[in-house]
Amino acid sequence: MLQEGAHGKWTVSSSDESTEENSDNEKPSTSSLLHAACGRASGPQYPCSEARKAAHKRKASPLKFSDKSFPAETRLAEKQRPSQEGLGWCLSSSDEEPEDQEKQAHKETVKEEKNDAPKEHPLNFHKDNELSENQKAEECCEAPSEAQDTWDLLNGGNPFRFFLTKVRGIKQNYNSGALHIKDILSPLFGTLLSSAQFNYCIDVEWLVRQYPQEFRKKPLLIVHGEKRESKAELLAQARPYENISFCQAKLDIAFGTHHTKMMLLLYEEGLRVVIHTSNLIAEDWHQKTQGIWISPLYPRLPRGPTDSSGESETNFKSDLISYLMAYNSPTLKEWIDKIQEHDLSETRVYLLGSTPGRYQGIDKEKWGHLRLRKLLKEHASSVPAQESWPLVGQFSSIGSMGVDESKWLCSEFQESLVATGSSVTTLLKYGVPIHLVYPTVDNVRQSLEGYPAGGSLPYSIQTAQKQLWLHSYFHKWSAEVSGRSHAMPHIKTYMRPSPDFQKIAWFLVTSANLSKAAWGALEKNGTQLMIRSYELGVLFLPSAFGLDKGYFHVKGKLLSESNDPATSFPVPYDLPPEQYGSKECESGNIFCTRRSGGREPSAANLLLI
Repeated sequence: MLQEGAHGKWTVSSSDESTEENSDNEKPSTSSLLHAACGRASGPQYPCSEARKAAHKRKASPLKFSDKSFPAETRLAEKQRPSQEGLGWCLSSSDEEPEDQEKQAHKETVKEEKNDAPKEHPLNFHKDNELSENQKAEECCEAPSEAQDTWDLLNGGNPFRFFLTKVRGIKQNYNSGALHIKDILSPLFGTLLSSAQFNYCIDVEWLVRQYPQEFRKKPLLIVHGEKRESKAELLAQARPYENISFCQAKLDIAFGTHHTKMMLLLYEEGLRVVIHTSNLIAEDWHQKTQGIWISPLYPRLPRGPTDSSGESETNFKSDLISYLMAYNSPTLKEWIDKIQEHDLSETRVYLLGSTPGRYQGIDKEKWGHLRLRKLLKEHASSVPAQESWPLVGQFSSIGSMGVDESKWLCSEFQESLVATGSSVTTLLKYGVPIHLVYPTVDNVRQSLEGYPAGGSLPYSIQTAQKQLWLHSYFHKWSAEVSGRSHAMPHIKTYMRPSPDFQKIAWFLVTSANLSKAAWGALEKNGTQLMIRSYELGVLFLPSAFGLDKGYFHVKGKLLSESNDPATSFPVPYDLPPEQYGSKECESGNIFCTRRSGGREPSAANLLLI
């Protein structure tokens, strides 16, 4: 739907979005269990955002238009989709932050046993003959990689241990270095004893099916941020599974979400940590661009370790324990003890997290963008003429950042991202360029999923109209380098490339979108950092990989005959990014969502989610 405004036309989708300026997130579904049962065919059977529910509904029951009703370009996505036969995985990126979070901060018990679920629940999650078409398609597409290929991925020529998820609908060769969740949970990675899954949007039944048959009854802890009805739905999903327990993350600050995406996998052989960007739902592992970091297999320490035993040069172990302690959960204390018993010294990345709270003094530097600032100051090397090295941020959701760039983006946030051993203030005087990568409407329309991919790209029209200045920073999504130009990004990345985009000073993959809720905002004249949400990512710095020049080379196209050094970093999208043109900025091609007010969206809007 096109809306006229003072600065041109806007493309608007029909998903529910909050008008609150302080949030980039959408409200998780809070429909009742009975309503969920009655509406089984029209929506996903797991708590999720309204935008994602609307996209799911339209995929299940698309409107049919005659060729005469709309111009040919509205059907371009379907025409351009390649045949699914003989092709590989399609990446799914549905990790949006809920933007309509309720205002009251409601404290609830952190651990929830499955017997706390309602006594009666009308859904039967185990009737194979009632599987939806999406589930049946998912089962056909979920076969894990060949065992040897997966083993080579983990132990071969990938020093960064950074992977993309498989995408169905692209050339198979572009999936040769990618993983599906079934690969990660495969016995090839270890003999599983127990696991913990930290996430935002979770389909319990689907998640259980991703584990090999022999591991499906092993203890599984799900760490989530759901409340009230959506929490009851989550607990009800797990009712048939006696091995599943829950830990509810405290969200005491309004509009916060539990957005972290992490797996803790305990094996007979050791421990593994996986930090990624995908929700635990089928769509996110199907046709979206997602990122994964997989740790080495951490061996168990000899008996009687000290607190500093098994620490890496990046302090990953202590930082991971500090992050888990921030949940203040007795349940997670068990996992902290397990981590303490293992040797994490081979880790070469830095952990970067956000946890809800208001932090002062030295505590400010533990989380969010101030944590990134501290890491870059202490461990990033200066390079000649670094003031001309731009910043690139790529994300799938956008929050409110104020009436102009000086309020947050080009002040405190930019200061953190340009920090090195040199003076931040000096660099800022040069106005370091900022390139923000966010899909256009054409990107979405021509994607493998078509317009439903927009359900994972929440950007409120109300917020967008209050920060028109931001759109001059926008750049299109293009990923020919990884074969994923048509797999919409749910991955979030930030980096500092050289002016010619052949080198990068650092690279971050994270769950954090472009918002103050995720990264934090300074208050009280800069003496306090306020963060609303849980987020987690890993930072790659050249010094941690034995490179003394202060940068990584950027790896070339996946299928090209390049002579890239082994330490070239595989940036998953094209550099330099292409800036939005006047068409995108002024003619309705900024992909936004609007609040539907609880009404069914009109036919015109159905094309634009």
